[in-house]
Amino acid sequence: MIVIPSVDLRDRTRIRPTGLKTDASEPPIGDAISVARAWAAHGFRRLQIVDRDAESGSSANASLIEDVVRDGAMEIQVAGDVQSSEQIERLADAGASRVVLGGRALDEIDWLADVADLFPGLLLVSTDVRKRRVVTRGWVHGLPVDVLDLVDDLAGLPLGGLIIASVQAEGQHTSSSLALLEDVAEACEFPVMTANGVSTMDDLRALEHRGLAGAVLGAALYSGSLDAQAVAHEFGS
Repeated sequence: MIVIPSVDLRDRTRIRPTGLKTDASEPPIGDAISVARAWAAHGFRRLQIVDRDAESGSSANASLIEDVVRDGAMEIQVAGDVQSSEQIERLADAGASRVVLGGRALDEIDWLADVADLFPGLLLVSTDVRKRRVVTRGWVHGLPVDVLDLVDDLAGLPLGGLIIASVQAEGQHTSSSLALLEDVAEACEFPVMTANGVSTMDDLRALEHRGLAGAVLGAALYSGSLDAQAVAHEFGS
């Protein structure tokens, strides 16, 4: 199982650990290229960059993200409201190792099938889940679709993986959320990752034991609850 550190990018210079609540007046943790090089020095293979400005319709960070990808310090996985084949192509041409898709991919399976065929193995689909139901649009819009039905819908597509954020379990994963993730991993023909609920090494080992291919971590790697060096040694590649 691989652990992928995740950072948010805002206003071209503001880098924040994903999920960490910080005041807007506080300084950034570093420029994007330096952050990628620092995680690589710890021993991690891949970094996720979430373009928060893109979620509000801005493309101001596109060139910066491409610079980080081209720097080559580590594999870069890009998230943040990617909505078009043109955006995917630009990131692919820059060398992104993965591109994460959310709302449109869930709402328009035919579009997802088209772009997956164009970029086999590159795309990850990300969804939140509440009580086994697929949830989109900031946990507000719950589709009447069981997550295993979504897995069936995605079957046969040349995807790079599926990211599940099990929102029914804030904090540490409960036995029910672990069971859900295990069910998804067993049913899915491509790698399954999770993106929250991790605060200890035992949490990571429990996920690995249940067949998860990866965990995307933000605040847990900065808050002191996890030792980044130890995580990288066991789960960095």
